[in-house]
Amino acid sequence: MMDFTILTDYFDVYLEGFRGTVLSSLLALVGSFVLGALIAVFRIGPVRPLRWFGTGYVEFIRNIPLLLVVYIFYYGPAALGLPLDGFTAGTIGLAVYTSSFIAEAIRAGIQAIPQGQMEAARSSGLSYVQTMLHIILPQAIKLVIPPLGNQFINLIKNSSVLTIVAGLDLMYFADIVNADTYRTFDTYIFVALFYLVLTLPLSYGVRVWERRLEKKY
Repeated sequence: MMDFTILTDYFDVYLEGFRGTVLSSLLALVGSFVLGALIAVFRIGPVRPLRWFGTGYVEFIRNIPLLLVVYIFYYGPAALGLPLDGFTAGTIGLAVYTSSFIAEAIRAGIQAIPQGQMEAARSSGLSYVQTMLHIILPQAIKLVIPPLGNQFINLIKNSSVLTIVAGLDLMYFADIVNADTYRTFDTYIFVALFYLVLTLPLSYGVRVWERRLEKKY
């Protein structure tokens, strides 16, 4: 039988981890979106070296484990004499890893926009960057909000990797609770409830947006 006193007695500890997870997820979400959009533009842009860089970035990051990416940002700067704390290194690693998937989603959205829009904008005097920022990207992002939403849900769940580098997230504080109570199953079931508080509303929002897009198109 589950011991609900664990949740009540250690609620402040869980809440501290919940705040850490929310903060890390929000920072990584913003960072991954900005970086992913930039990489997507690189991948389809007219500058060949940037296309090569964008392709190499996506292929490299997407094909190595998230944990390894976090380790790169945790141990790499430390080896150069610029150590990062676990929260910072974990959040950066999470943002970089997620950005490679977001870049592919946005690239697909950009390629779904008729080429004539780019040509019309360029012929009217807009630069490539202006066309992307004001015409192409806004439309592309609207088209790919459902897959972006799914990536953001994955980001929240993947934030549990911060516990490996003492990132002060939900799992990190759950480990502390488990060490005190020795009720492993109960401890982590309650952690799952906190994650559901974050992911279920976002998942519902993604489904609603998908239905709206289906009706529109």
